[in-house]
Amino acid sequence: MAPRLIIAPSILAADFTRLGEEVRAVDAAGADWIHIDVMDGRFVPNLTYGAKVIETVRRLTTLPLDVHLMVLEPEQYFDSFAEAGADILTIHQETAPHLHRQLARIRELGCKAAVTINPSTPVSTLVDVATDVDMILIMSVNPGFGGQRFIPRTLEKVRQARQLLDAAGNRGAMIEVDGGISRATIASCWRAGADTFVAGNAIFAAADPRAEIGALRTLCQETV
Repeated sequence: MAPRLIIAPSILAADFTRLGEEVRAVDAAGADWIHIDVMDGRFVPNLTYGAKVIETVRRLTTLPLDVHLMVLEPEQYFDSFAEAGADILTIHQETAPHLHRQLARIRELGCKAAVTINPSTPVSTLVDVATDVDMILIMSVNPGFGGQRFIPRTLEKVRQARQLLDAAGNRGAMIEVDGGISRATIASCWRAGADTFVAGNAIFAAADPRAEIGALRTLCQETV
């Protein structure tokens, strides 16, 4: 069986005057998930959208909605985001002092529970929840804005995350990378152990999103 490979276009890079067209286009182009970045202007220096946009995107596609909460006090949003149609809720280790409890609550709501860490946060901070997550997201840029340059240190952190999950016996958990994913970076992340990739500008700015998604897949499959 071929290793799983998930491409999740981030609507942060979409043209919001044509959001319906943009989401349907990447769905038809072969995306696996739709990634939705929620920012509160407090944890990160940007402000995006909330439950209403999740609800809108849910009506546009049947693909899983991968919702990344770049917010303080993320537990305030769990119920409304799950009700709006989120399938995966990812929270930051840096904003979750009761991480075990918060991950358990996400699962209670019927969503997959994921945790993410900023570029300066060690993977080792996740050791005590390694059996409680469905996915670890490694940020390969500092969160808050799209279009940033990939941080090379990410590759070592992906390897560490894979080792952490394997040591915990949680081999079914995914490892996602978000930030600067493109044809130049995706294969090295795949080789390091990631299987899920958030790509914003690389896909939404492409003249042919289907060809771009296909190219990203091929670059990984060539390194299997």
